[in-house]
Amino acid sequence: MGQSKFLEKLDKVLSPIGDKLGRQRHLNAISTGMMMTLPLIVVGSLFLIIANPPINPELVDPNNANVFVKFLLSWKEFAVANYATITAPFDMTMGLLGVMSAFAIAYTLASDYKMNASMSGLISTALFFMICAPSNEGNIPMSFLGADGLFVAIIIGIASVEITRFVDKMEWKFNLPDSVPSAVSSFINTLVPLILNIGILYGLNVIIIANTGMSLPQSIMSILTPALNIADNLWGYLLLITFGNLLWLFGVNGTSIIFPIAFTLGLSNTGLNSDLVAAGQDPNVLMNLQMFRIAILGGAGNTLGLVLLMARSKSAHLKSLGRLSIVPGICGINEPVIFGGPIVFNPILAIPFIVTPIISVSLTYFAQKIGFITCGYIVDPSFTPFFAQAYLSSMDIRNVLFVFILVLISIVTYYPFFKVYEGNMIKKEQEESDLDDDFSFDDFDLA
Repeated sequence: MGQSKFLEKLDKVLSPIGDKLGRQRHLNAISTGMMMTLPLIVVGSLFLIIANPPINPELVDPNNANVFVKFLLSWKEFAVANYATITAPFDMTMGLLGVMSAFAIAYTLASDYKMNASMSGLISTALFFMICAPSNEGNIPMSFLGADGLFVAIIIGIASVEITRFVDKMEWKFNLPDSVPSAVSSFINTLVPLILNIGILYGLNVIIIANTGMSLPQSIMSILTPALNIADNLWGYLLLITFGNLLWLFGVNGTSIIFPIAFTLGLSNTGLNSDLVAAGQDPNVLMNLQMFRIAILGGAGNTLGLVLLMARSKSAHLKSLGRLSIVPGICGINEPVIFGGPIVFNPILAIPFIVTPIISVSLTYFAQKIGFITCGYIVDPSFTPFFAQAYLSSMDIRNVLFVFILVLISIVTYYPFFKVYEGNMIKKEQEESDLDDDFSFDDFDLA
């Protein structure tokens, strides 16, 4: 009964905010546009898992290995030798998320305005390439074509459509005689918004380069990247990961922003623990790489608990997305949930997305401090199932049990917010279903 009242209060507070933001034209375009990229993200993520088998060859003696371990070693050898080939689907899907989003967001927003959606998408894509991947001697840099360029893709997708809409409202077009074919007339009148878009958006990029020596995406990243040396204590570390997760809520890959600090710190301190173990002592440096693995357990925001809740949801959308996201989530890949749920620009799921990693990291810190689990002293492979990472980082089965406890805690933390959001999604799906039922060919007399 108490839980029901709590959910009701939570629903009254958060649902109106979520509903208002969900109906906002530009935020809806961002959400819907990124949803269009979801199938590509999911499939691409699977190839990243295939390219990173859950084994560290340096920790295994092949002469004493069993059949399963020998299989993993062979898989690892094959993956290392053919890494570029195996990860090509990932590079051409998740690695082009910014490009796809620039088109999809502009397409969605233009459709909402009843504009030429295809042309708006193409204009946005062309501008995105101009700003984020200028050709240099025939080579196109990939740095900002993926998730790192997503924030710029959002800006360009929305701004380019608004500029084109302004041209339409001002009726800046060529009045051609009726004898000119409509295809030719449409082509000529597309030139004005295209030129204006290039002049404004690409011109802004040129001005920024001239004054700072950095492009627009580089400037944004330099502003977002926090100062170094703040994370070598619990409070600084919590601040760092919270900053990264806040960026995710606005469509920016926060993990990539904080990664150089968190990973470098974790790697260095894990090395110190390795030296202690080699000297016959217990590892005792708490801010090791294991802390970063916990911070992104199931992906940024510790969303594995949310994925498990979604997999059993009564909402068709959440249920299908949850089931698709279980395997990637186990391996720490959760872009399908972040962009497909979505969590981006979602005030309901934003709260547990921020809070859950804070709880998990704090518990890990104190669990290490009191000796409940072993401090990480081994650099474990990335994109490995979370339970395998927990064991490989410490060779302690207690660490494996501990991460399963953290997953249960994430389920509990996400649950009330998930139920509120699930209720909203079910209502939305029912409204869409009723609308489809109302619009039927049976209503028309075709005789």
